[in-house]
This record gives sequence, structure tokens and C-alpha cells, in this order.
Amino acid sequence: MAAQALALLREVARLEAPLEELRALQSVIQAVPLSELREQAAELRLGPLFSLLNENHREQTTLCVSILERLLQAVEPVHVARNLKVDLQKGLTHPDDSVKILTLSQVGRIVENSDAVTEILNNADLLKQIVYCIGGENLSVAKAAIKSLSRISLTQAGLEALFESNLLDDLKNVMKTNDIVRYRVYELIVEISSVSSESLNYCTTSGLVTQLLRELTGEDVLVRATCIEMVTSLAYTHHGRQYLAQEGVIDQISNIIVGADSDPFSSFYLPGFVKFFGNLAVMDSPQQICERYPVFVEKVFEMTESQDPTMIGVAVDTIGILGSNVEGKQVLQKTGTRFERLLMRLGHQAKNASTELKIRCLDAVSSLLYLPPEQQTDDLLRMAESWFSSLSRDSLELFRGISNQPFPELHCAALKVFTAIANQPWAQKLMFNSPGFVEYVVDRSVEHDKASKDAKYELVKALANSKTIAEIFGNPNYLRLRTYLSEGPYYVKPIATTAVEGAD
Repeated sequence: MAAQALALLREVARLEAPLEELRALQSVIQAVPLSELREQAAELRLGPLFSLLNENHREQTTLCVSILERLLQAVEPVHVARNLKVDLQKGLTHPDDSVKILTLSQVGRIVENSDAVTEILNNADLLKQIVYCIGGENLSVAKAAIKSLSRISLTQAGLEALFESNLLDDLKNVMKTNDIVRYRVYELIVEISSVSSESLNYCTTSGLVTQLLRELTGEDVLVRATCIEMVTSLAYTHHGRQYLAQEGVIDQISNIIVGADSDPFSSFYLPGFVKFFGNLAVMDSPQQICERYPVFVEKVFEMTESQDPTMIGVAVDTIGILGSNVEGKQVLQKTGTRFERLLMRLGHQAKNASTELKIRCLDAVSSLLYLPPEQQTDDLLRMAESWFSSLSRDSLELFRGISNQPFPELHCAALKVFTAIANQPWAQKLMFNSPGFVEYVVDRSVEHDKASKDAKYELVKALANSKTIAEIFGNPNYLRLRTYLSEGPYYVKPIATTAVEGAD
């Protein structure tokens, strides 16, 4: 089969209009195992196929791309980098996006290979073409180019190639294409900056990080909304947070939140700014962030009372993030009756809001109420019980009612709430004393889809693995949970059949 493919490949190279042969070759190579193609890699002559891409013939181009995609998988990245340089450069400037994507996929293979990547680093023209691909209309082409440049920048040589040569000027020129392309370059810069302090230093020296931060704190509200997402990505790293703090950016973001009340367009950027602080609090210290930037906590509470579902959703998500660790829970607890009222609103929204907001509320509740076994002090258990009871007059029935609704996502989110409290003795007593709850937990007929079965299994597992469950639920129920657990999430009870004498 591989020999047949090689013969057809030679035939294609010999003909001027080889459509029939290309169709035949495409059919044959799809059937040839890659291992066989790799054995014949030395004999694969791909130049003629690349040459055929230069002719303005749509079907011919499509066939060649399909064939090359397959054949190039059999060729080592080093061979591609060394022997197909000219073809790669032509591919990156080809008018057909499928050819650019094919070429960038090969660039992607090359930059992942430590032996091959130097070939690209030494090819300034090819690097320049990759940079200009960021400015193309096709998003897939731009994303592939960003990914390749980001990968190249993981090495010292790559950083120098990108930031200490004419390529930096090319990057800045590409940024001038339009707003969308400028944000793509920012995305690349943030990706590179996130790798290490050294990478960040190269990016700041280039002036592009400063430009991004200037736009973040500028007057254009739509630009702010886009830039804050990228700055939040930078803040996921310790060195990124340090840099933002040193440059006064975090203080500036806080000041913009303070001034948001008098800005009629603040709804465009406020959600992103609040999310930024929510993530910052969890990654650093919730207590320190909330004490240093009280406007953040104030704004979150204020947003939960908004009439705008977008604002409520962001506030709910942020409360969930903030309350995901013990320090954050204690910060919220210190707000006293104000947080109790927030919990009541959370319970109300979980019952009455749109499906999407209900799920976000349920996820936040799960995050707030979960306590790892090693952190279950008497005070924290009392706090969790108090929070649970603040959500509704009968919180257990509220979530049980939601879990019975015929929407898998809601069902799973409600089960997740039960799972969050399943290892806490007060919650186990509530469950045991709720009529029919234990039967509901071990009833497999309730769940019909995989996600729901998985969610129910996690609840059973959390209960069965708790040290207090046998005492609270009683041994018979504990054994039912252990049986469910050992049978797995997808167990189906065999249906007994009775044979009748004389029946067919």
C-alpha cells in the first residue's frame, strides 16, 4: 500500500494537471498506516505537492492540503524545518487559509521539538511571516501563530529573537491593523509574561505591557472591559501580581471601582474589575485583599442587590470564589447580618432566577458550605450550619425540590450542594431526619444521564466515606451506601425473569 502511494506521488510530480492522480493518492494514503509511511519517509518527495499549492485551483489546493496533512505526520519535524523552509514561508503567505493552517501546524510541531526549533529561530523571514499571521482575518490562523510564538518564547534564544530584533517592530506594526489584532498581540504578550519573571521583564522592556496597562486605566470603557481579562490572566502568576502591585495597577483598579458609581457606563467594565479582585483574593490572602481594598467587598454586596442579572451573576461567582477557602469564609462571616441577608438572596435566586443564574447560585452555595474534614472545627461547623439555615426556611427541601426538576444541569448543581455538606455531622442529621431522603440518595432510578449518575455517585461517596455516617444514618443505611459505592455509578440491577413451563 505504501509502495502504491509512493508510485502515485511520483506520478503527481510528473504531470501538469494531476487532479485524477491527486484524488487517487488521497484515497490511498488515508488507508496506509502511519507506521508504514514513516518507514518510507526518506523517499517522500513533498516539494511537488507544495508547488501545486501555488496554482489557483481550489480543488487541487484542497486535495494537496489533505494529502500533505497526512504525509507530513510521517516526517520528522527536524526534516521539515531543514528541507521545507521555502515551502513553509510560501505557505504562510498563501491566500488560502487552509494552507496557512497546514503550515502553522507544522511550525507548531517544529517549535515543540528542541532540535528543530533552532532552525526557525535562525530564520528571520519565517518568524516575520508567523508574526504577520496574527493580523489575518481568520481566527484559527491567528491563534495558531500566537501559540507558536508563545512556545518559541519559552527559551532564552526565543525571547531574544522576539524582543531583541526587528521582530518587535513587526509585532508593533501588526498591532496597528485594528483593535482586534491589537488585543491578539496583548494576549500573546500576557501569555509570554506569565511564564517567568524573566519573560515578564522582556515584555515590560518592550513597552507593550505598559501600553496594555495604559489602555486598562484609560477612558474607553469597552477597551477597559477587554484589557481587564488579560490583566487578570497575568495576575494568576505570583510574579505577575508582584509587578501589578509595584506599578500601582491594583490601586488604580480599586480607584476605578470607587468612581464607578458616578459612571453611567460602568456596567461594561465593572464585572471584569470585580472578578479581578475575587481571583486576587483567593490567590493571595482574602483577608489582606479585603482589608486593603474594602471597596471590593462593598461592591460585591451591592451587586447582589442589583436588578441586572449580569451583575448578580458576577457577584455570586465572586462570593463563591471568595468563600472557597477557610480564610475567605471567615472574612465573609465577619460582615455579620449583611452576609446573612446575602445568603437569603442567594437562596431566593437559586429558586426563582433563570436556569443559568440558578446554577451559578448553587455552585456558589456549594463552594461556601464545603469544609474539608481536617478543617471541621466546632466553630466552622456551626458557621456552615448557620449559613445553610439562612438560605431558606427549609434549605434541605429547597435544594431537594431543585434536584427534582427535569433539567440535568440543575439536578447536578443541587446534588453538588448536598455533596458539599455530606461530610458534616449537622447536615447528615438533617438528611437522616428528612422523610424519604436516604431512599432518594440510594435510588438509582432518579438519574438517567451520565452527568447525573456521576453527581449522585459523588454524593454517595462523600456520605459513605464520612467517619460519622454509620452512627447518624445507622448501620443498615450505611451498608446500603457502601453497596452503592462498590457497585459504581452506572450499575443496573438485573431484571429477574421467570421461566414458564411449555412457553416458547
